[in-house]
Amino acid sequence: MIFYSEQREAVVAHLSSNVKNGLNASQIQEKRDQYGENMLQEKKKKSNFQRFLDQFKDVMILILIAAAIVSFVIACVEGEPKEFFEPVLILFIVIINAIMGVMQESKAEKALDALKGLSAPHARVLRDGTERIIDASQLVPGDIIRLEAGDFVPADARLLHSVSLKSEESALTGESVPSEKDADAIVASDAPLGDRTNMLFTGCSITYGTATAIVTATGMNTEMGKIANLLESEGEAQTPLQRKLAQLGKYLGILALVACAIVFVVGLLNGIPAMEIFMTAVSLAVSAIPEGLPAIVTIVLSIGVQRMVSKNAIIRRLPAVETLGSASIICSDKTGTLTQNRMTLVKAYADGATAAEDVNDHCSDAIKRLLQFGAMCCDGSVVMQDGKEQHIGDPTETAIVLAAQKNGMPKDDLLRQYPRVAELPFDSDRKRMTTVHSMEGKTIAIVKGAFDVMAGRCIHGDLEAARRMNDEMSASALRVLAIAYKEIDAVPEKPMAETMESGLTFLGLVGMIDPPRPEAKAAVETCRKAGIKPVMITGDHVVTASAIARALGILTPEDRAITGAQLDAMSDQELDQQVAGIAVYARVSPENKIRIVKAWQRKGQVVSMTGDGVNDAPALKAADIGCAMGITGTDVAKGAADMTLTDDNFATIVDAVREGRGIYANIKKVVGFLLGTTIGEIITVFLAMILWHKSPLLSMQLLWINLATDSLPAIALGMEAVEPDIMEQKPRPKDESLFAHGFGIRIALQGVMFGALALTAFKLGEFLTGQIAGGQTLSFMVLALSQVVQAYNMRSEHSLFKIGVFSNRKLNGAALISILLVAAVLFTPLSTAFGLIALSGKLYLIGAGLIMVPLAVMELSKAVGLIRRHS
Repeated sequence: MIFYSEQREAVVAHLSSNVKNGLNASQIQEKRDQYGENMLQEKKKKSNFQRFLDQFKDVMILILIAAAIVSFVIACVEGEPKEFFEPVLILFIVIINAIMGVMQESKAEKALDALKGLSAPHARVLRDGTERIIDASQLVPGDIIRLEAGDFVPADARLLHSVSLKSEESALTGESVPSEKDADAIVASDAPLGDRTNMLFTGCSITYGTATAIVTATGMNTEMGKIANLLESEGEAQTPLQRKLAQLGKYLGILALVACAIVFVVGLLNGIPAMEIFMTAVSLAVSAIPEGLPAIVTIVLSIGVQRMVSKNAIIRRLPAVETLGSASIICSDKTGTLTQNRMTLVKAYADGATAAEDVNDHCSDAIKRLLQFGAMCCDGSVVMQDGKEQHIGDPTETAIVLAAQKNGMPKDDLLRQYPRVAELPFDSDRKRMTTVHSMEGKTIAIVKGAFDVMAGRCIHGDLEAARRMNDEMSASALRVLAIAYKEIDAVPEKPMAETMESGLTFLGLVGMIDPPRPEAKAAVETCRKAGIKPVMITGDHVVTASAIARALGILTPEDRAITGAQLDAMSDQELDQQVAGIAVYARVSPENKIRIVKAWQRKGQVVSMTGDGVNDAPALKAADIGCAMGITGTDVAKGAADMTLTDDNFATIVDAVREGRGIYANIKKVVGFLLGTTIGEIITVFLAMILWHKSPLLSMQLLWINLATDSLPAIALGMEAVEPDIMEQKPRPKDESLFAHGFGIRIALQGVMFGALALTAFKLGEFLTGQIAGGQTLSFMVLALSQVVQAYNMRSEHSLFKIGVFSNRKLNGAALISILLVAAVLFTPLSTAFGLIALSGKLYLIGAGLIMVPLAVMELSKAVGLIRRHS
């Protein structure tokens, strides 16, 4: 069937559906078995075997394997069984390293897949006569779906009913202007995609209006599915930090290769066998080049992001984690973010009354009439699901609907008695909504909106008394809406705001309370300590907004509150001069939000902005960190944002900033640990060859150190808990280098320390045993285990004894594995294969002393302030 060229009734019948009740449970299961899940096929993932092979793409690894094979062949030809050990061990270590690489990649991918699942789209569907919200992947052809401005279209669908509907279809048609849609349109069977005005397509979004539609195709059968294989798959975007580290890795790699080349030449000139010194030089390169650094950073980011999910923040783009740590301004909506978003109608005022009434379940007739008109002019609904009251739609609307329902006027009953025949949906430019109803032989237009945008459109009613009542209710931190109506001659073919929303009769005001969230005040205080300025941006009345902002500590005596109109009257230059002293913006438009963001950015600040509507998308994109509301936010807002708050809570933004700072701090620790130990290995081998023309470490010893003490401690270090005082520091400048405040110099000095310790161990071991193997054994032990000690040192810039030496359990486990791996080749028969010998008790004690030197040096540096926080 060609759905767009058929009548609606025929489409519904063909899909065995029902417009009033939707599909039933048995039909849903049958169709799911037939059509599968509503998902596009993803790009085929690499198998673990392919990932394993990818580990050997590095040139130095391939050279090392080739050298090991050559060494093995020479040993076979010469018939020396002892010579077999080294190449076999090298190959074994390389394979173990590759397996660990695969495990790390798999872990990172699983973490990111879990995040994708959490941000999966939802659909509003009618099933078994009940409206519910489900995962879009569960939709099947024949489902009846409802859509409004801001929703992503979850599947291809034929319109059944539409009001002023527009859909943004550039992803499919390339058309930059939203397409007008009409359920009543008659479309030719050969009409191109862009002309099918009675159809909606998956992957597109609703920019205006409301609609009811029937799903006609899902998954790969949709128009998007048909071209899915032609679409460019999204690349694995690296964060700015990962790119910088990859670049740094290249520079270090070049440095390591030069050092290795010198080591090889010096070794050859001093009579060390060519194959032995070649293997040592290549092994040093493999150990020293931090090719795994960006991968480990990805894992740390992924683990951190997963941790943020448990705190109700879903990060959609990894670079946002880095930016979060730099946030210096948090611009937040009021309703639902700083407040509880539990709208409850508590006051109502009918035109002509002397005072407002408390709203309960037995209101006066005048208030009942006000609630009746208000409920009829709402899209939100209140339904019972699994014995629980579920509010669907805007909380402001559901508060009105519930109040009417408690007074014996369920919205569904009202609409059956007084059917809605036309409407003008709410939008953030008009700040009003209008519905038209047939009421007792008359055609009545009902309009609701904020009092200050309604007052000028009313020609009947005591507007001065209403204004006083509006101010009084707003001063009590109530959110106030005005309701008005007019009788019109006939149902308009094309409803127009100019005619429908003028010449109104004022009916009354409804006031609802949305109390501040208990945790918001503490979160605002945390912001202040962290050097972050909280700013309230709301569409609400300035008096209401100011009252709540004062209660939360956002509006201080030094700050002021302004309206969107006042903001519009300012030039950009004037705004730049005044923006630092403005803490509350009331009655703002989405365009105002962009101006506020850009004014702060021009001052060099990193801005976080919350938003939930379609028109908020540009501001969310303009902000350094766009935060979409997970509960009330539209799909379009979520798509534009970097982060989604699953609980719509301001405190979650502050927690996310805290976690972002913690993740960045952990990455810094990991980088410091890996680079410091890498520099130590290069210095050890390079200086020994230059000064004494001897190698202090053999090839397999270097590779074993790399295997035992790099990856596991680094990843565990990246899982360090966020330090308690991290929100007492000022925000990090956006473009600040990872190596700022002397961190790069400290890393280099730590590398020198490791080199000095390993070289000291080598000379002592050689001198006291009379053998080069004795020096290599002590050097191997000291270099490997001092790196494990350094992993603990890097946990904090505070004293290790202050934070608790063994409080990071994951690091304890990683350190234990590292120690066991080192001990396995020091104290078992494997030592022979690794070119190690048994040492005297005295030498082991000397080695233990040298191993603990980094702890003493780092603790002393922290105590005297050489290592300190920069706040």
